[in-house]
Amino acid sequence: MTLAPTHLGQSVPLPTSPQEAVLDYVPNPRPNQTYLIRFTQPEFTSLCPVTSQPDFAHLVIDYVPAETIVESKSLKLFLGSFRNHNAFHEDCTVGIGERLFREMRPRWLRIGGYWYPRGGMPIDVFWQSGAPPEGLWLPDQGVPGYRGRG
Repeated sequence: MTLAPTHLGQSVPLPTSPQEAVLDYVPNPRPNQTYLIRFTQPEFTSLCPVTSQPDFAHLVIDYVPAETIVESKSLKLFLGSFRNHNAFHEDCTVGIGERLFREMRPRWLRIGGYWYPRGGMPIDVFWQSGAPPEGLWLPDQGVPGYRGRG
């Protein structure tokens, strides 16, 4: 875990894989408050591990920080590193949630992966670290289920 941002203000190439991506974390400015941070990545891309065809998703990451928060540029680079990564929807979605939870150690984290259809069937994948903290205002993720064109 990096507590001093290494990406901000730097020209940083897209990591070649999620394993090579470095996530930066900074001190939480309000560690004694219970509040929600939400990141939305509406154009997430990875590759099918069988066909190597692109898969697309709308990701929503919600978390309640403890001592640290993830630095957004490093998160963007991490998520972008999946562009050439072969993995099933479930592995991508759950793996992102688990890595953030393991490294950042937030009080609570959830991720919703709303995957666009391939083969005629959308797959939505959800993971959370446990029950949300009591008293947390937890808005809906706001992504409607896939309905096609109409």
